[in-house]
Amino acid sequence: MAFSTVLLDLDGTITNPYMGITNGVMYAYEHLGLEVPPRESLRSFIGPPLIVEFTRRGMPEEQAQEAVRLYREYYGETGLFENELIPGTVEFLTELKRRGKRVCLATSKPEKFSVRILEKFGVDKYFDFIGAASFDSSRSSKLAVIQYVLENTGAKPEECLMVGNDAAEDMAAREVGMDVFLLTDCLINAKNRDLNAYPRGDFAALNAYIDALQ
Repeated sequence: MAFSTVLLDLDGTITNPYMGITNGVMYAYEHLGLEVPPRESLRSFIGPPLIVEFTRRGMPEEQAQEAVRLYREYYGETGLFENELIPGTVEFLTELKRRGKRVCLATSKPEKFSVRILEKFGVDKYFDFIGAASFDSSRSSKLAVIQYVLENTGAKPEECLMVGNDAAEDMAAREVGMDVFLLTDCLINAKNRDLNAYPRGDFAALNAYIDALQ
């Protein structure tokens, strides 16, 4: 079936946020008086809600909430400008609009930051709807964000394609009957997962996949 709507993740899908996110996490650890983990070990913060990753690493709930606050303190002023657009993004977005596709953002990053990043790179004009997390955590999981997009656009899951880079989080789209394509430039959480049944690759492979369904 041809897709009428494409949902795109942000971090690791259309932008490479590695420096900004890891700098923000290191800032949080430092200001909590904790040993700062090596930067390379912090890649798992790219994608899932921050509170999930901080608690997964052993922080009590209250401390994790403070870590999130500190992270956002840094990220809101500096970190969101320390990322870069993944090569091929503009060309891909341009082609989607040429084909008449509805393009929606679907990210676990708070909406305020997401919009500023899209505006920074001048790609906000390609998006018909911004689906993002809320600051109060009432909408934080990828599944909640995807449902938010569907509810507000009226899109049918079977007519949508979720494009992301998180082999765990972005698979939430399958829970609502949506197909998923994994971009592999910044693929995360793929360890110990059998992805052979799922389409994946770079933007060229994604374009070919969409072509085949027209």
